[in-house]
Amino acid sequence: MKTTIIGYPRIGNLRELKFASEKYFRGEITATELEEAAKAIRLYNLNLQKNSGVDIIPSNDFSFYDGVLDTAFLLNAVPERYTSLGLSKLDTYFAAARGYQGEKGDVKAFAMKKWYNTNYHYMVPEIDDATEIKLVGTKPFDLFSEALDNGEKTKPVIIGAYTFLKLARYKGTKTAVDFISQTADAYSALLAKFGELGAEWIQFDEPSLVKDMTADDIKLFNELYNKILPNKGSLKVIAQTYFGDVRDCCNSLCSLDFDGIGLDFIEGKKSLELVKSNGFPKGKTLFAGVVNGKNIWRNNYASTLLILDELKKHTDDIVLNTSCSLLHVPCTLVNETKLAESYKKHFAYAEEKLTELAEIKKIISSDSPAETVEYRNNSALHSEPRSGRNDAVRKKVAELCEKDFIRLPEFAEREKIQKERFALPLFPTTTIGSFPQTAEVKSTRNAHRKGEISDSEYEFFIEKKIAECVALQEEIGLDVLVHGEFERNDMVEYFGECLEGYIFTEKAWVQSYGTRCVKPPVVWGDISRAKPMTVRWSVYAQSLTKKPMKGMLTGPVTILNWSFPREDISLKESALQIALAIREEVLDLEANGISIIQVDEAALREKLPLRKSDWHEDYLDWAIPAFRYVHSGVKPETQIHTHMCYSEFADIIKDIDDMDADVITFEASRSDLTILDVLKENNFRTEVGPGVYDIHSPRVPSKEEIKAAIGKMKERIPAEKLWVNPDCGLKTRGNEETVPSLKNLVNAAKEARNENC
Repeated sequence: MKTTIIGYPRIGNLRELKFASEKYFRGEITATELEEAAKAIRLYNLNLQKNSGVDIIPSNDFSFYDGVLDTAFLLNAVPERYTSLGLSKLDTYFAAARGYQGEKGDVKAFAMKKWYNTNYHYMVPEIDDATEIKLVGTKPFDLFSEALDNGEKTKPVIIGAYTFLKLARYKGTKTAVDFISQTADAYSALLAKFGELGAEWIQFDEPSLVKDMTADDIKLFNELYNKILPNKGSLKVIAQTYFGDVRDCCNSLCSLDFDGIGLDFIEGKKSLELVKSNGFPKGKTLFAGVVNGKNIWRNNYASTLLILDELKKHTDDIVLNTSCSLLHVPCTLVNETKLAESYKKHFAYAEEKLTELAEIKKIISSDSPAETVEYRNNSALHSEPRSGRNDAVRKKVAELCEKDFIRLPEFAEREKIQKERFALPLFPTTTIGSFPQTAEVKSTRNAHRKGEISDSEYEFFIEKKIAECVALQEEIGLDVLVHGEFERNDMVEYFGECLEGYIFTEKAWVQSYGTRCVKPPVVWGDISRAKPMTVRWSVYAQSLTKKPMKGMLTGPVTILNWSFPREDISLKESALQIALAIREEVLDLEANGISIIQVDEAALREKLPLRKSDWHEDYLDWAIPAFRYVHSGVKPETQIHTHMCYSEFADIIKDIDDMDADVITFEASRSDLTILDVLKENNFRTEVGPGVYDIHSPRVPSKEEIKAAIGKMKERIPAEKLWVNPDCGLKTRGNEETVPSLKNLVNAAKEARNENC
């Protein structure tokens, strides 16, 4: 069997792309220097895969910001507001990714959403009635040629035609169906060009095939590829799926003239069953996703061989593959110099997964697979007992009952009590939590970690930053304040460091969006709270002001979803263990005088199963109760907030209301506050703060822009239920953007308040 991967991380082993891009944004390097840094990463990845024995190496899995955005530029699906700025191609691309505010204009960025059930964010293409989809870009061809010049004929990777049209946002009267012919022509032209360049395989990523598909969806998929595939010439075309199974379109997928079909045997609950019951079409290659592309635990070769043994009964043409792109795991264990070997030996990052593919290939090529050194070593590893069991925590989870998840009194009565207690003005203003993490903050935290400054020196610095932040918010005029979170490296990693059962990496960076990378902690054992995590800083901040100070926590579902989870117990069990710990912190904050507590569930939507039939039993029936348990024990006068961002909430809005928070803030600015209609249609009872400006863009929103957003809000939501806030935390922004933005926000709210009286 040959081996391949769907894609490789593009950030560089030490986040070289992030740092080069940010230097470019600051004007410290030229576009040529940025391109050189990117090329160095690509060639390193190419040689690494070649030397690791990968038989079919992908190209065009690299992106300066996002692969879907790349595809929009490739296919001419770029709104005129960007192209008319008169910027270079690269700067036009970054304007669509980040927004632009300068002498040539002022534009917001594309909307941004979560990539299926991951913490990666993609840029949402915009297609209006005037859009002409056609092949205009050269990036995939350039990168294929670059690899060819370096001795490797690669497998170009392109977002598939169906998935591209399904992900797009249509801003006119036309729908995806109206763009079938144009899209098919563009993809046909793409195939022709790769044929000229001498490509052998081309991969069309079609993850949207694993979602629920209607008859119209299947028709759209069939019509597209019935027009595209006759133009493939000698090229071999792969329809690559991941994140689930293709139960709805299996027959269509197999009957179309694809040469290869990529199936996910990790997250695809029915993938193996589909092959066993339907067989696999002759003349096609099965790209079998048997190495987990989303988690860092070592592959269990015994389990993988069982899957492959079943598959070999139905086809002898199999390529070993990852379950999805390795974009979702860190680059390499080589840089984990501080992680104990007792932990590290259980992990496989992207580079190590290349080795796993090579070892599986070697094992199955052997006459006695179970006798190979690789198989025996792997079996010994997986038979080792793991530390981290906590029977007391397990007992608490087992004893939870229905009443533990119910907060009393009911929402309406609590709302009245809280209105009287806080006496906030109409359209109360607040922020989501974090304030800019300046170079000074990061360097001081790093110095403390290295032991270069003492605990007392570090704590004095944090107190100073909190005091400055509180004073700034009072000067700006915000109504509900935050302490700024200067002590926190990350909204999940910080809490993981305060909990028993977690372990932490040194360089396990994963791209979240653009230049934003996160370092997910690892759930190693049972979770418990060893000590208060936030009480000291929240209480200190509250002592500096008479205004309400929000205690800031991350919720159990988000902590779990933004960690690398265990695979030896259920996600439900892990989430409830974390909920026990966060509940203790909530009650501690309340006991110490913190009257407003925000428990962020930014990632609640993220792990929602891609098929509606799995939503409740496999996720919502434990995710929503986990959040409810966190706050069910607080007093009625304590106000509970939560925050959610960059996901599609419409289809679970009733479940979100059922979280029983008192206030929910949503990311909404990039999607033009479209969530307002959903809230209105569903009679959303919770008080709500749809974000009025985009913090992921460096542009400063005007007072008029924010006031217009407030106007849209109050047309759909009762004014007494509305809050005014940015759409996310401010840690990634600079003070030079944050301060004027918040001043405009407060002034807009005040004017709207006066006009409403």
